[in-house]
Order: sequence, then structure tokens, then C-alpha cells
Amino acid sequence: MVRPMNLPSIAAIPNPAETLKVLRLMGEYAPILMLTGSDDGYGTRWTLHGQQVQPAIARYLMDTGFVAEKGKTEFGARRLALTDSGTRFRAEGLRWWAGLGRLQKLKIILFG
Repeated sequence: MVRPMNLPSIAAIPNPAETLKVLRLMGEYAPILMLTGSDDGYGTRWTLHGQQVQPAIARYLMDTGFVAEKGKTEFGARRLALTDSGTRFRAEGLRWWAGLGRLQKLKIILFG
């Protein structure tokens, strides 16, 4: 499978198809909302457009610096927006996905 030079290894990205879907839904303006749980992170939830984002995907985007906190909502949820590197990562991911054939896309969706 060919990947752009700027993309991390596909194996390093949790559920690549779902991660790309989250990035697409974020676009330039929709933040992920982080609803914090306890101090150790237990009970923390991430949502985008009212739907839950898988914790592994949210953590990956945060740990790699593709999203960063951009303030809090009036209810105390943290807003996580794309950084410049996250915007580039999304663009590279969309180009990569568009270059795949149907069978390759299906394999990635089913097997990661």
C-alpha cells in the first residue's frame, strides 16, 4: 500500500478509516469536545457533532499534536481543534484515501 511521505505509518494510526472520518467531520471549524472524567482520565469522553469519538482516536490526535485545546465551552468541556499540522495531516490523509482502490479501502475499513 502506497502512502504519502508526510503520513505516519498506517499501523501507528488507530483505525485509519475511522480516524480519517473524524478528521473529515471536524473540517476547519468543528472541534472535538472533551468531557473530562476523573483526574486519571477515567470516564473522559470525546464527542464530535454529538457522536462519541473513540478514545484511542482522540488520544492519538492529542498525543501527536494534530488537535489542541482552544478553550472551554460554557459547560466546561474542552474544545479540541485541528492544529496546522492536523490540517496538513487531514489533507494528506484525504489525498491518500482518494488514491486507493475500492478493494484497498474495504480492507482498511475491515482490518485497519
